[in-house]
Amino acid sequence: MLYLWIKALHIVAMVCWFAALFYLPRLFVYHAMSEDAVSRERFCTMERKLYRGIMMPAMIATLIFGIWLIVLAPGFLQQGWLHAKLTLVVLLIGYHHVCGAQVKRFARGEPGRSHVFYRWFNEVPVLILLAVVILVVVKPF
Repeated sequence: MLYLWIKALHIVAMVCWFAALFYLPRLFVYHAMSEDAVSRERFCTMERKLYRGIMMPAMIATLIFGIWLIVLAPGFLQQGWLHAKLTLVVLLIGYHHVCGAQVKRFARGEPGRSHVFYRWFNEVPVLILLAVVILVVVKPF
């Protein structure tokens, strides 16, 4: 029963993390398109609060519950799909930190990239989510 509770909490934390991963780059799009100081300052505040208040805690909770699941069911480490999933999680953590670096650059007033770049950048977590869900549900190897 404990395993199922931890799994449920892992999924909830992961949904919160992905919601933030989808929304923060969308804020970057709007930030890159903003033309006045008031708008840019507002986006800096929104980005900082989203990153620190939601995205970081959700990532940490996802990782803690995920590690806990592996501790409770270490046999999954013998299966290839989990190795592929964990590789994607490492890439997602990297993406998360790239987003954090961009939040800091915008806060310092440094110019970002074009809004078109951020629109494409926003698609990375979608692809990772798609792959992770397929790996976990289908367990192809």
